Amino acid sequence: MFSECDLVLIIDEKGRKYIFRLKKGGKFSSHLGTIEHNDLIGKEEGSMAKSQLGSEFLIFKPLYKDYIVKMPRGAQVIYPKDVATILLWADIFPGARVVEAGTGSGALTIALLRAIGTTGMLFSYEIREDFYKKAMKNIEEFMSLPNNLILKNKDIYEGIDEDIVDRVVLDLPEPWHVIPLLENSLKNGGIFLALLPTTIQVMNLVDSLEASRRFYPIEVFETMLRYWNVRGQSVRPEHFMVGHTAFIVIARKVAGNPSLFPRSMEHWKIGF
Repeated sequence: MFSECDLVLIIDEKGRKYIFRLKKGGKFSSHLGTIEHNDLIGKEEGSMAKSQLGSEFLIFKPLYKDYIVKMPRGAQVIYPKDVATILLWADIFPGARVVEAGTGSGALTIALLRAIGTTGMLFSYEIREDFYKKAMKNIEEFMSLPNNLILKNKDIYEGIDEDIVDRVVLDLPEPWHVIPLLENSLKNGGIFLALLPTTIQVMNLVDSLEASRRFYPIEVFETMLRYWNVRGQSVRPEHFMVGHTAFIVIARKVAGNPSLFPRSMEHWKIGF
């Protein structure tokens, strides 16, 4: 049942989505009419609600993917398809110690927190104070601020405070500057992942990873998402698809003799 202060997602008859927090005496208004918050409090998730104009809405608690595309933002949020890929390919597991930078609007931060569970630790760096404050607010709005999140208004290029972390996940314009800082911060066998929008950035990062001779294998790929429209006998792809949003570069830190690992470009690939 919905209670006061719960976040609620309502979907109108054309599939448009709206998210707001319930408050006694509050109102939601759109071109389809007004719904009293009091009429939603106490309703079961998945119920129908009517505006005073007679328009019907479905009501749910918002999913993560609904919230991050609607939440206030300073920086561009990472698309849900990329978040899902990051969590799987970086092998974010319950209990993991993870360093993230930059936090941006906090979309990936929320996903990382849910993946590491209550036994993990997340250390997130954000250089811009306005983004730092907005991320803090967005995280608290969706899930409350957990004790295992250390959010820092700090430039990670100046140094990483943590040592022996399992994963390093970066959404930065020049992530190659972080590579020299990983000698003591990222444990051997740990995973380094960076999200980058352009091929020039990808080339610079891969060159730096190879030059360090401490990361192998190195993989580069992107993900694309296309919805399909199924109506009776008509089955066709949607005209709009979420195509290129970013490249993902992923590598593992190696121990032992670095000279044993090849540096040739033949040993990394771009996958589609």
